[in-house]
Amino acid sequence: MTPGGARVVLLLGATGFIGERVLRALQDAGYEVVCGVRAGAAVQGCRSIEVDYARDHAVADWLPRLNGIDIAINAVGILRESGVASFSALHVDAPTALFRACEQAGVSKVIQISALGADPHAVSRYHTSKQRGDDVLAALRLAWVIVQPSLVFGAGGASAALFTRLAALPLVPLPGDGGQHVQPIHVDDLAAAIVALAGTSANDRRRVAAVGPRPVTFREFLGALRAAMGLPAARFIQVPLALFHLAAAVGERVKGALLDRDTLGMLIRGNVASPDRVTALLGRGPRPVEAFVAPEASRATANEARLAWLLPLLRVAVAIVWIVTGIVSLGVYPVADSYALLARVGLTGTAAALALYGAAVLDLVFGLGVLILRDRRWLWRAQMALIALYSVIIAIWLPEQWAHPYGPITKNLPLFVAILLLHEFDEPAIARSDEGYR
Repeated sequence: MTPGGARVVLLLGATGFIGERVLRALQDAGYEVVCGVRAGAAVQGCRSIEVDYARDHAVADWLPRLNGIDIAINAVGILRESGVASFSALHVDAPTALFRACEQAGVSKVIQISALGADPHAVSRYHTSKQRGDDVLAALRLAWVIVQPSLVFGAGGASAALFTRLAALPLVPLPGDGGQHVQPIHVDDLAAAIVALAGTSANDRRRVAAVGPRPVTFREFLGALRAAMGLPAARFIQVPLALFHLAAAVGERVKGALLDRDTLGMLIRGNVASPDRVTALLGRGPRPVEAFVAPEASRATANEARLAWLLPLLRVAVAIVWIVTGIVSLGVYPVADSYALLARVGLTGTAAALALYGAAVLDLVFGLGVLILRDRRWLWRAQMALIALYSVIIAIWLPEQWAHPYGPITKNLPLFVAILLLHEFDEPAIARSDEGYR
């Protein structure tokens, strides 16, 4: 017998950022957990069942999955719509069917992970869809708890990565004066609060704001994160809100971007509440922003955050080198002089023309590929091979270049190493969101 008499918990969204932490916390507390996952996914150490929130919208879809389930926890959600993963499907239709099936199956309690701001004053599509699902649950005749977290911070979360990257910039950009109020909670505190709720009275019918110990301004939040990473005091730059609105409009067209008009609107609106309920559940105050990054992880977190903005900068710089080189080779540099250099390595006539224009086109392809392709690992290898080939040819057939004051050969070395760095650290451009379809 486990705490509160519960034996089995169905956890939906068990592979998501929040769901993973809740799963570990439940298991540590002695609960048996059944993990609801997408087709083809599985969770080690947890009995898994496949669910499809984009299509499982009938009560009959859920009733067979609820046999023997005491508590159902819904940790599925998205911040951005993508294909069949719509707000309506994932936040309203599937949860509605799940909640009604729980009522019919006699599940003792449903815990819904919603969001702070999902209330009658909500304007974003994210918040309004969450509210619709919450309202369905609140109207049913069973025990329920609607957990409403503010910003959730933790290692592996996309929003945490975004905020640490912003905090690690040499100049930290703020929307307006950065006075927007937030009250972030650490993901481990959120998971602990949810486990505590699983063990409370079966007569629960309440909403719980899951927030940090006090509201902070966005400026204070980023400054505290920077200090927690062991970086020098932040230097802020105020960016007009109009520019943020423009960036948000562009972000809606960029796959995987966290900033869009909805998320910006939620930030501007503010996200604060009393911490009393989560404090009572934890038996202590939730950790403050200053403690979000553990001291032993501060250097690694700072390095990861700085690489996150330095690597794209380096990637663009390398792309510019290739593109400009290709353009110059196509005729900006005197073609006759290019042919003269090629003649010294034994290429004349048609062979020289093919080498000159073929290499120029290849340079352009390399540069554009860096900017366009999602998986660039093969491209980095090809570029390193070409640089090595060019360097050997020049060193053997044009040895005077070793003594050139602009170092055309020796400068290939840092370029080669820069590309090697990108090869080792530049992950395929596949977005992961901590609020993604889980």
